[in-house]
Amino acid sequence: MSINRRENSHRTRLSAAELAQSRAHPPHEANPDEQRYAHSHYPMSFTKGLDHDDKTGLVKDSAHYEAFRRAIAEGFIDPFTSSVPVPDIRNTEGEPNRRQWEAPTAGTAYDLQGPDAQAVTMAPAPELGSTELDYEMAEVYELAILRDIHFKDFEDGGGAEVQASVKRLNDMVFDISGQGGGRPRRVASDDKPPPKTLSTGTAFRGSSPGCEVGPYVSQLLLIGNKDLENEQGTEVSSGQIRYGGLRIDQRIPVARPCDWMLDKPSWLCVQNGENVRNNGTLFDPNRARRFISTPRDMATYVHDDALYEAYLNACLQLLSARSPSDPAFDQLSGMGSFNFPNGSGGVVSAPRQAGGFALYGGPHILTLVTEVATRALKAVRYQKFNIHRRLRPETLAGRVECAHAIEDAHPELCNLFSDMKSKKRLGPTLDALKAFKKAKQLAKSKDPSLKVCPDYEDNFLLPMAFQEGSPMHPAYGAGHATVAGACTTILKAYFDTGAVLLSSKKKGISFRRPDPDDQESFVAFRASEDGSQLVPVKVKAPLTLEGELNKLAANISIGRNMAGVHYYSDYYDSVRMGEQIAIGILEEQALTYPTDPFVLTLSTFDGEQRLIGAR
Repeated sequence: MSINRRENSHRTRLSAAELAQSRAHPPHEANPDEQRYAHSHYPMSFTKGLDHDDKTGLVKDSAHYEAFRRAIAEGFIDPFTSSVPVPDIRNTEGEPNRRQWEAPTAGTAYDLQGPDAQAVTMAPAPELGSTELDYEMAEVYELAILRDIHFKDFEDGGGAEVQASVKRLNDMVFDISGQGGGRPRRVASDDKPPPKTLSTGTAFRGSSPGCEVGPYVSQLLLIGNKDLENEQGTEVSSGQIRYGGLRIDQRIPVARPCDWMLDKPSWLCVQNGENVRNNGTLFDPNRARRFISTPRDMATYVHDDALYEAYLNACLQLLSARSPSDPAFDQLSGMGSFNFPNGSGGVVSAPRQAGGFALYGGPHILTLVTEVATRALKAVRYQKFNIHRRLRPETLAGRVECAHAIEDAHPELCNLFSDMKSKKRLGPTLDALKAFKKAKQLAKSKDPSLKVCPDYEDNFLLPMAFQEGSPMHPAYGAGHATVAGACTTILKAYFDTGAVLLSSKKKGISFRRPDPDDQESFVAFRASEDGSQLVPVKVKAPLTLEGELNKLAANISIGRNMAGVHYYSDYYDSVRMGEQIAIGILEEQALTYPTDPFVLTLSTFDGEQRLIGAR
């Protein structure tokens, strides 16, 4: 028996390896910007951490970037220190004070489960001069303007500031209606009025089913669970999630309403890689924690999160609330009932006497929902460093601000950055940005509590939520979004995504299948005006688990856009790549069940249904 088991185990490993080998490795294609503008000091490439010219903001010496690129291609850690010239940045004590590039060689590693890091890919990022890039940059500027507006204003019939931003985006001469099979392209449409497809209830939201339904913030980032009998403070609306004998508080620290990198010298220091983060000025010591209420709060969440923590928290919520698993493998999780003949031609239904636990029960799903994160990070690092090397929005805003200096030094750029400022392109948004900065500076001058905030200057630099700006790796794809795509795909595979958020006296509040014998009602929450508590809100349609998981992935991903460190396409393409990674892992896991079949259905980010494990 032991020999047979050993051979069967070997064959199973071989089957998984053959499945992985059968996946075609796609070609990886970047847009032409790096090669096209190489002689102009790589203005559209990620150069953060190198030495930059104080007039143009471009990398001072093209050879420095080329050394950085060679180190990436070699795939070893030490050349980034020994071969890439970097500025000598020191603090007041004379100690080195520069940031490190984050895992630039991760895409060279192999894994023993799921798609290889180089077996998944992303479409080329929008290129300089494209209508899509203009629109994406306008979105990032608009989100910076709206950073301290309550999320209720991002819903149907929202506030005046959001309405004004939506109008400016709708007035851009792009067709934003087409989703197609890939990223939603924004196509030039000068010969006819642009379709008014955005509203306060659809702008700045995710692209997947359910993202436009109900409150902007996913319920899974707000609510807690009620699990232990007679325990105080464990109502769902308390935002407390049970984690064994501990509690996870969904409320977050409150950041001061300050923006950063507002002048050219501080912007340049950050581009050179100086470590400027200071929590003493970033957070407000006089404010208690609060529920996610504004884009700045969402940015705060994704500043220091453990990448997979939102999905681990969601899994803990759903497990403790006994939310139903995918009907296709109720028997594996131990949920559902077992039907058997009663001997008289009828059927008897009884609870299952064997539960899941280690066999795709709680411990299994809690491990798997976090395990996929490392696969996602390796794959997206390969895209970031080895393929696209896309500059961050903070840097592109610097290009817009320094457009004349750049084009004087490099006339071959043909006024491409100056053209972004035109009235037909970013002009209205940049006018709104200047008015926003003027109003913020006036408010700062009248409020002594804001004296630690930097002054707003009359320029086109992007106001940042983080003092240090973006992380030390390129924009495309997005690490948070790829992890979001992978982790939420695991959750959508395990749980019944048709479950609805319901409230009743008998069963409380949870995602579950409706019970015709119970008096249930649809329910949803959002943060109160000051964020101190959750308040119930009426919803026009029920909130499904599929929609709230899609919304969770979008919130976390677009939260990085709200901070100013990513573009919309970074989110859109990255969650779909993360989804491919999770599906690959599930397909290989399906091979390891020799008795009860492993079968599940999955609703993708594009709303398509996938069957995994059918034999």
